Amino acid sequence: MPDIYCGKKIQRRRPPRFDLVAGSLCLDFLNTLDDRFSSKPKELLKSYIDLARFGEDTGILKELEVDRLFTRSQTSPDAAQHALSDAIELRETMYAVFWAIVNRKPAPRAALTTLNHFVQEAAQHAQLVEVSGRFEWKFEDALNFDAPLWPIARSAADLLASDQLALVRPCASRTCLWLFLDTSRNHRRRWCDMTKCGNRAKFQRFYRRKKKACIPP
Repeated sequence: MPDIYCGKKIQRRRPPRFDLVAGSLCLDFLNTLDDRFSSKPKELLKSYIDLARFGEDTGILKELEVDRLFTRSQTSPDAAQHALSDAIELRETMYAVFWAIVNRKPAPRAALTTLNHFVQEAAQHAQLVEVSGRFEWKFEDALNFDAPLWPIARSAADLLASDQLALVRPCASRTCLWLFLDTSRNHRRRWCDMTKCGNRAKFQRFYRRKKKACIPP
């Protein structure tokens, strides 16, 4: 089942803040912790507005909804912070499940239980609607601080229950390891983004060959 934001042209007045290269909403959300396995991982969700902007970049929130959530977060900072904490918990729970899968291990039972909690919460806010002759899921109450979490949890559930689960891959760069959905023709995609990790690896190989060629026999 395709993600809720895939295939939609997103109109925006603000430049995007996140690199959306995973091909799946839930996997892009997992990648909001950069350099995860390094000594200094980079947290991209530093505030609630970062979470809302992720929703805007992926199209699960409209710009006006993000503006209103930002205003609400200023007047209710504790509630916004609680939602951000829930988002981080959801992200790390999903990562535990997907990381186990790409390493061909059983999903941790505790993580799966927690993920099911988020999926069930999302289901309480979802309804099936008809749009231009086709049906899609719509999440109500977009001004709820937890609103960005619902389609993300739904995306994770859909991917885990789909045939595409076997196409989830980690980036071949050991300093990156972002997860992505390999929908390439031969399913041999190695990099989260060829223009970044792919080019970096090419340069490193070129440098090693050049350095080796300069060593006298």
